[in-house]
Amino acid sequence: MLEFISHYWQVFANRPDFWAILSIVPVTAFVTWAHVWMALKMVFYPINFWGFHIGSLPVGWQGIVPRKAGRISGIITDNTLSKLGSLQEFLQAMEPDEMAKIIGDQVGYDLEHLIDEVMLERNPVLWENLPFSIKRRIYSQAQKQIPTVLRDLVNELTFNVENLVDMREMVVRQMEGDRRLMVRMFLKVGQKEINFIWHISALIGMFFGFFQMLVWFFVPWHWTVPFWAAVWGFLTNWIAIWMVFNPVEPHPFRYLKLFRRTNTRIPFITPVLPHIATYNWQGAFMKRQHEVSDVFASVVTEELITLKSIMTEMMYGSRKEKTRRILKRHINKIMETPVVRTSLQVSIGMKEYARLKTDLIDRSIQITMVPISDPVLNQSRAQKIYHMFRERILALSPKEFQNLLRPAFQEDEWILIVLGGVTGFIAGTIHLFVAFIR
Repeated sequence: MLEFISHYWQVFANRPDFWAILSIVPVTAFVTWAHVWMALKMVFYPINFWGFHIGSLPVGWQGIVPRKAGRISGIITDNTLSKLGSLQEFLQAMEPDEMAKIIGDQVGYDLEHLIDEVMLERNPVLWENLPFSIKRRIYSQAQKQIPTVLRDLVNELTFNVENLVDMREMVVRQMEGDRRLMVRMFLKVGQKEINFIWHISALIGMFFGFFQMLVWFFVPWHWTVPFWAAVWGFLTNWIAIWMVFNPVEPHPFRYLKLFRRTNTRIPFITPVLPHIATYNWQGAFMKRQHEVSDVFASVVTEELITLKSIMTEMMYGSRKEKTRRILKRHINKIMETPVVRTSLQVSIGMKEYARLKTDLIDRSIQITMVPISDPVLNQSRAQKIYHMFRERILALSPKEFQNLLRPAFQEDEWILIVLGGVTGFIAGTIHLFVAFIR
């Protein structure tokens, strides 16, 4: 047997293309690893379009995720976020009464300055000459009513949030306005899968390299080198992406385990006592539902569905007029009290008083958004809904869970697969001229 192997090895070693054939496996593995790395980078980068335009025709590239941020975020909202709960549930979990108190403290601190500012714009001469005792009555009445009015206002906004905010529109506007946020979210959630695709591609390339060596023995034609390189490039990208999400459902099977992988920084294979073990065959991303739930819940509650983002959409979004009507009704509770109404109508007149009530809505929105934009307040609210998000992500079915990351690769996935074939063909052609043609 050894003599047989030795004889054929000697025949192989004496071939003029000996080193060229040996180079097939490492070259295929490296090229596959490199073009998969390039394809993955092209999913997310560059954030902004890089290139130029010939008329209306763009010539260049923008990462798939940032380029289609609006469409992808819409798909994620429809397929996943909307199933995790309603905006009303999220705001209720943020404890509206506590939020009203925090906002009220900030508004109350600036209330006198706000009243002075508005009145000086309307009628500075009259307001400056108005007796301080009358001003003090207006300040005092407003301060007295602010806590109750704000509590009622926040609770009404919470109760009606579904009519005041379109979650899909809110998320899409955020993602289109900050495409880096979209990329950051996908990278946080799917970094391990991205690394998996990148590293497994070298092993797939190595396997294809051995197959190509075998083919060359029987069909040593030059055109087969770039041809098979293109085929392997095409297949590697498709297989690597497929393995991340498929199979969707777990498929356990039993096998004889002889080795185990160490948990060291550089993993090694060590022998173990032979025994029957169970392997769960499932997509790499699908296996990590428990781990991803922590990451995704953190990203969503801290950067996407936050108190600030909900209130910003409520105050400035497409349904802002509905919000303004609610604000006006609650502001009028202060403005229509006898003390405030009489004092203001006497000092600035009936027409200016009517305009003042409208102006106060805009000023109220501005001053309310100051505490709502506070990072500390948003972080404290995020902690209150984090566990709700996490538990509901864990409860998603595998098909629903897949939609957290799948849309990033599904959009223009064919480009990445074709790119693998093109880069494989180019690398194969270079390999042909460097190693096979002399």
